[in-house]
Amino acid sequence: MEWTTNTLGRKIPVDIGGKTCAPFQGAFIDRRKGGPKALSPERTSQAAPLRQKPDKRVADWDDLFDRLDLRDGASISFHHHLRNGDKIVNEVVARLAARGLRDLTIVPTALFPVHDALLPYIREGVVTKIEGSMNGAIGAACSRGEIRRTCVLRSHGGRQRAIQEGDISIDVAFIAAPAADPYGNANGLFGPSACGPLGYAKPDSEYAGKVVVITDNLVPYPCAPWSIHGANVDYVLKVESIGDSSKIVSGTTQLTRSPTQLRIAQLAARFIEATGLMKDGFSFQAGAGGISLAATVFLAERMRRAGVKASFAHGGATSVLVDLLEEGLLGSIVDLQSFDLDAVRSCARNPRHIESDPYASYGPHARGCVANMLDVALMGATEIDIGFNVNVVTHSDGVLLHGIGGHSDACASAGCTIITAPSFRKRIPIIREQVTTLTCPGEVIDVLITERGIAVNPKREDLLWKAKKADLPCKEISQLMREVLTITGTPASPRFTDRPVALIEWRDGSIIDTVWLLEGE
Repeated sequence: MEWTTNTLGRKIPVDIGGKTCAPFQGAFIDRRKGGPKALSPERTSQAAPLRQKPDKRVADWDDLFDRLDLRDGASISFHHHLRNGDKIVNEVVARLAARGLRDLTIVPTALFPVHDALLPYIREGVVTKIEGSMNGAIGAACSRGEIRRTCVLRSHGGRQRAIQEGDISIDVAFIAAPAADPYGNANGLFGPSACGPLGYAKPDSEYAGKVVVITDNLVPYPCAPWSIHGANVDYVLKVESIGDSSKIVSGTTQLTRSPTQLRIAQLAARFIEATGLMKDGFSFQAGAGGISLAATVFLAERMRRAGVKASFAHGGATSVLVDLLEEGLLGSIVDLQSFDLDAVRSCARNPRHIESDPYASYGPHARGCVANMLDVALMGATEIDIGFNVNVVTHSDGVLLHGIGGHSDACASAGCTIITAPSFRKRIPIIREQVTTLTCPGEVIDVLITERGIAVNPKREDLLWKAKKADLPCKEISQLMREVLTITGTPASPRFTDRPVALIEWRDGSIIDTVWLLEGE
């Protein structure tokens, strides 16, 4: 295979499957291709006759698939708002496999452990490519080369851009909706499977060849408010259950009890206050990981003492943010994804809890997105190197186990991006000479906070000066790495073959890195 390098020195293929790979050139290079793709001619030709009230309901799964007439090689998409409680991805793929379809590309916003049921279909050649975030066993299968074609991982904003510009072509979008009417208007706020916003499915509904809303809660027209507009929907299928919304909560979306992680969270809150980032009307995104949740709690304590209120918090919503909203410490929550049921209920009843979508929140070519309004973004990482380059998709063994989510989008857009992480996990250091897989360039990372100290990117002298003045434990990132290596030793780097198993896209569509097949697999 012919390959080249990008500006970060990462090895990438020249082309994959006949499609040229554009090397990453910089975090803020404008690579627009002349505007958004036109809506599908197939969809626009299906307008309802005048004076006819369209009822888009189909009788059952077989009726639906007969109408869709999907063929081998089709591309189908799904959203992840139900997270580990989703039932629709597995159901659709199993039924298509039973019909004899093969060589499918699935384009999920993310996959979770519940979707490990897809592994047999991957091994049998029913699913041969995934364009979307992968977690757990499916990511590991990709690293082992079990997915036959090269996969693609994108951020939330990068996925929206790729759909809009035609880099992703979706034949059918399957949208699981906790509430929908016979016309196809849908939301995620009400019903037995209520999961919160449905915004991640919005670009699919606007650009897919055909759009199917699948619901277990059919309501009279109009379903309001609508996250998915019925004017974009072709068919509506009523099923017994689309999933279990209680499983949107996971161990990674709960407040940490680890003393190490609590210290990191305390340092992060101190840093935000000491550097003047915490001021009246500031905005932040803190994610739903254990450290981020704790940092939000500690930051709120400092806000109360200082009499400071934030204008808004962005990203996935949790009960921690809901409590701050109701207390008045937050002006609003701009929410892309509910991470617990308190957030779901808040989004349904509180007008200051605002549902967003990936274009409005993270669109790299939007005329200003919500992420551009952020003063602070608190993000995690599996690895960071001495150039402040970040890895969020593989572990140090090179195995693909996580998705990108909104990480790249928030890091590239916020006024100050802070990475919070323990200095090592299971005796594996997180600070490396060079990250195993590069997902976010160091030029957009401002600070690393570990339990052993704070490393500020040298380009942010303003932050470093204020942090030192406040007597925070500041160290050079290379010093932090050396300290940790005296405890853990230097781990062996994984060895790779020349077969690419996944491409990592920067949000503009350029290739920032490649995940290569591990040797011996």
